[in-house]
Amino acid sequence: MNLFRSCVVWCALLGVSAGAMAEPALLPAKMCVFDPLGAKGDGFRAARDFRVEMLEAGVDIDVKPYVDERVAVEDFRTGQCDAVMATGLRTKSFHAMAASLDAVGASSIVRNGKVDLDASYDVVRRFIQLVSTPKAAEMMVEGPYEVAGIFPLGAAYVFTSDKSNASIDGQAGKRFGTFDQDKAESQLVQRIGARPVSVDISNVGPMFNNHNVDMVVLPTIAYMPFELYRGLGSKGAVIRMPMTISTYQMVIRSAKFPKGFGQRARQYIAGNFELAMATLKLADKDVPEHFWVDLTPRDNERYALLLRQGRVLMAEKGLYDKKGLKLIKKIRCSVNPVASECSEPTEEW
Repeated sequence: MNLFRSCVVWCALLGVSAGAMAEPALLPAKMCVFDPLGAKGDGFRAARDFRVEMLEAGVDIDVKPYVDERVAVEDFRTGQCDAVMATGLRTKSFHAMAASLDAVGASSIVRNGKVDLDASYDVVRRFIQLVSTPKAAEMMVEGPYEVAGIFPLGAAYVFTSDKSNASIDGQAGKRFGTFDQDKAESQLVQRIGARPVSVDISNVGPMFNNHNVDMVVLPTIAYMPFELYRGLGSKGAVIRMPMTISTYQMVIRSAKFPKGFGQRARQYIAGNFELAMATLKLADKDVPEHFWVDLTPRDNERYALLLRQGRVLMAEKGLYDKKGLKLIKKIRCSVNPVASECSEPTEEW
């Protein structure tokens, strides 16, 4: 009988020990992930890698692919997802300051009439690193939403079906595909004399390839999935002057995640910047060399000025976040302090 009682006591103690040592249950969460290629795309693969990393943070994220960005963002907005990964153009409605990086020409560096792409990406890198520091944590929260990471999506270039459009003057009167959620782009296209035609991420490829528009602005990472070589044909060109450097942003509903999750996520994603850049450089090589066209130094300077003037105008109209643009100008001037804009009182609200 005593032996039986001893067994009961030891079993009870072992049960308590096992319970005390058991790991706490993971917090479930759901993330809507936009990727034009769905589960086969690089964006979705990055989301799956992120999910594995965040298991250590105590969160088990169910990642769901979407090929329609509008639906992914709307599902997040209506609470069907706790997080979303989408382009900065779409996430701007949740956090305008972070999306300032996608403003036209915001990160572009032009030196002596030539585009300095490495320096332009350095502006993006510095911005992402800055907003991913613990000191900037409060800046990344806007109401119930928090930016949990920013990925570079690549320099967005003008793809045109005719090389004769590869100048500012040559674009006058041409049909320019502009994203329906980006009112600023449409107004800027009008400033160069072109005609804006509304497109979205689901139809921009077919619109260009079927010649319903003469020009579109896209990063080279879209070249293969959207089959843009069809629209370029034998006369097309890609103008080597970035209109912007696009971003891919993760936004979460903070209340659905543990305290400190957003900061951990931002630091993890910022730490993978060079990995993302390696993918983007490969995408640039997907575009055959004969399609690339350089603007004249004069047109590069004119474009940079037009984009800067447009940013200021759009910010005054409330279409761009002034605080974000001011911060990015400081970063641009730290990268290229001799630029004329650095001695001018623009974007210093």
